[in-house]
Amino acid sequence: MVPPRLAGLRRRPLPAPTPDLTRRSWQKPSEHQLEGMDTDVVLDLAWGRLVFGQTFAEMRRILDALRAEGAGQRDICIYARDPHVLVGLAPDELFIDPSYTYRLDLYRYRPRPELIRGVFVRTVTALEEMQAINEIYARNGMVTGDPGTMWANHRTRCFTYLVAEDTRTRTIVGTVTGVDHVLAYGDPEGGTSLWCLAVDGQNAPPGTGEALVRVLAERYVGRGRSYVDLSVMHDNSGAIALYRKLGFVRAPVLCVKRKNPINTPLFAPRPAGLDRLNPYARIVADEALRRGIRVEVTDAEFGELRLSLGGRRVLTRESLSEFTTAVAMSRCDDKRVTRRIVEAAGVHVPRGATVPEDDLGPAHDLLAECGELVVKPARGEQGKGITVGVRTGDELTRAVSAARLFCPDVLVEELVAGEDLRVVVIDHDVVAAAVRRPAEVVGDGRRTVTELVRATSRRRERATGGESRIPLDDVTADVVRAAGYTMDDVLPDGERLRVRRTANLHTGGTIEDVTERLHPAIGQAAVRASRAIGIPVTGIDFLVPDVEGPDAVFVEANERPGLANHEPQPTAARFVDLLFPETRRR
Repeated sequence: MVPPRLAGLRRRPLPAPTPDLTRRSWQKPSEHQLEGMDTDVVLDLAWGRLVFGQTFAEMRRILDALRAEGAGQRDICIYARDPHVLVGLAPDELFIDPSYTYRLDLYRYRPRPELIRGVFVRTVTALEEMQAINEIYARNGMVTGDPGTMWANHRTRCFTYLVAEDTRTRTIVGTVTGVDHVLAYGDPEGGTSLWCLAVDGQNAPPGTGEALVRVLAERYVGRGRSYVDLSVMHDNSGAIALYRKLGFVRAPVLCVKRKNPINTPLFAPRPAGLDRLNPYARIVADEALRRGIRVEVTDAEFGELRLSLGGRRVLTRESLSEFTTAVAMSRCDDKRVTRRIVEAAGVHVPRGATVPEDDLGPAHDLLAECGELVVKPARGEQGKGITVGVRTGDELTRAVSAARLFCPDVLVEELVAGEDLRVVVIDHDVVAAAVRRPAEVVGDGRRTVTELVRATSRRRERATGGESRIPLDDVTADVVRAAGYTMDDVLPDGERLRVRRTANLHTGGTIEDVTERLHPAIGQAAVRASRAIGIPVTGIDFLVPDVEGPDAVFVEANERPGLANHEPQPTAARFVDLLFPETRRR
């Protein structure tokens, strides 16, 4: 007797049985299970290749495939039968990746009932967007790929490259890549896989990663695929929590990789204290380790490292090293001295004056002459004590007092219109250039300015390891007030509001890479300044009306520029080239 059906209750049909090739790595499949599947399948994803182990009949052929890994690539073998035996064939060359494989059976997937606000997920539409994807990879410490190869992949249905746009700014803030196993090699299981989920930690709206994963999963549901697999590092708790939330469960699948400089942290002990370094020291340590240079963390809080190769040792503090002399340091330390030196070298500097201890006369004279000033401590860093846009005598008095909290010597300069440009010069060669902009928030029509500042600041802190945050202080309130708002006002949806005057990254400023657009004249001025100061690594700051034009006004030189702020430009690589030229990559 057939049991009665309840009204409104639908019976979900059981999924069709499929060959079990990927859940039982110890079981040799039958010829019937392999029918219709291509053999010895290797896919090039531009950052490395995917070696599908279940398509190989002989382990030796998998080993040969992994040995063909290109320089600077990170190949991954997944679904190999008996991966521990594969590693045993060449234990000096291979290792089992310390990652988990998670699987989402697509018949169990449930769409989200409401849209994720502020994010629009779409497919890549132009070759140029592949470079934007690479920039997100670089910010997350991932291996970048050749944009041409990525674009060629995307033009086939086998690969799916998705990007997430911030609907308020129309900028790309996240990406994910999908591989359709059916189209790739005739997978009898009907599987797919997800790779390279990455978001811009500083600018991506909450939920960006979830939106990317959901859209990819729903596309594969539409194709009638069976599951989505992914590999995630065992200690990536944030990503694992997201995957579990979406219904992914652990699968008994291991990945095998080749021992190479990129993978060294995964199979070799890490130096003690490495995880406590700030991002600016960590990027140097990681680059050194990739080259086989010994790294000793001598003071994690200070960002100090001892790098050793053969009989040579070099002590560094972030991008500062023993190669920078005390004289060069002193020239950068005092902005008055820096001005004199670079001006003598033919670099344009703004009109300026030094404020004697009890005499504001020179400052008032310059204010009357220029109309608007910048007041800064003669010595200091990270934007502390700087006031921009001083227009009245009272403002000048307050600004000088604020500057003297950090240094008794005060410098006043003409306020020059233009964008804040940082040019990183290493070994008297321009390596990176970026426009720095003051911290800003984008309204959503719901939250107050205070709430937006707090939310944006939290994202900045997470993305920079606590190095960047937006202060909720009188300066922020003054900037907001000058724009016609109060901290308790609700900012209209999509409206951008600057909340700081200076573009310092430590106070929440943002950065846009403009290396490819930099006018040669500005680059030459930066090199002249670095040579005049006599410093091997420096960040030269200019104010420019247009980065693509020749005009620039020198602001200051920083003896310890944050190299991590300029990815994907190879700042850390050029720094290690300077320290250990014998490891330079041709």
